[in-house]
Amino acid sequence: MSRPPTFVPPAGVRAYRLPTARGEFAVLDAVPDGPPKGTALLLPGFTGSKEDFIALHAPLAAAGYRTVAVDGRGQYETDGPPDDETPYAQGELALDVLAQAAALAGPVHLLGHSLGGHIARAAVLLDATPFVSLTLMASGPAQISPQQQERVKLLRDALAVLGMDEVWEAIRTMEAPEETDTGGLDAGLDDVADLRRRWLANSPAQLVATGRQLCTEPDRVAELAALPLPKHVVSGERDDTWPVPLLDEMAVRLDARRTVVDGAEHSPNTDRPRETARALAAFWDAATG
Repeated sequence: MSRPPTFVPPAGVRAYRLPTARGEFAVLDAVPDGPPKGTALLLPGFTGSKEDFIALHAPLAAAGYRTVAVDGRGQYETDGPPDDETPYAQGELALDVLAQAAALAGPVHLLGHSLGGHIARAAVLLDATPFVSLTLMASGPAQISPQQQERVKLLRDALAVLGMDEVWEAIRTMEAPEETDTGGLDAGLDDVADLRRRWLANSPAQLVATGRQLCTEPDRVAELAALPLPKHVVSGERDDTWPVPLLDEMAVRLDARRTVVDGAEHSPNTDRPRETARALAAFWDAATG
């Protein structure tokens, strides 16, 4: 489970609902002081939210970029049906991304973290014209590792018989303290309250549908490599969801820029945000240069 440093938008970051042709989406939007060099649309991962990018907004604004982080359909503060999986098919989520890009009115740098990377690539494979570049952050070529598939299957099985609050308590029990930099889910009462509030706001159907996608996603790297779009593969130096050597290989297959963020794991955006922001800005500068 991703651990943003805060759920409170910092100064210069505006929270609102972005109207699109496919409904409204909750976003956090930050703009630089001067004319922006470009706009980036940031898609969070499984069980995550727009807040996972909250520490990137300031350094990327300082680098001249507008950044718009979004909750996908059924994710945290964006509405979605709780018991119908149909709107959460990957193709539907990809169409949502295209609608979000259209609403931002201009060429967009697209970034997807983890599950968001699979949705991002599905969007550009449908229509790459709205995008200047694609960044896949801690997001691999196909299904997640066998270990993580087991965890997702346990979650899906639990959601079939338990309420969201009961599943939350089970997650707290299973989460080992050493798995996060902040000391587990009991690191601080405010932190736990924010994480619980986000969890309870998710649509169970969305979690089941996207969890299944993570466990069955085919390898679409060859399709993606055929697109004449600048690509960037970013990860931490350790990752148990997609092993780092697999991400290295994917970057070669994509002819993509490759960044490994020292000291980071599956979420460079929260583990090492300033280093991650520098790498993103450098790639975006080159992609538009």
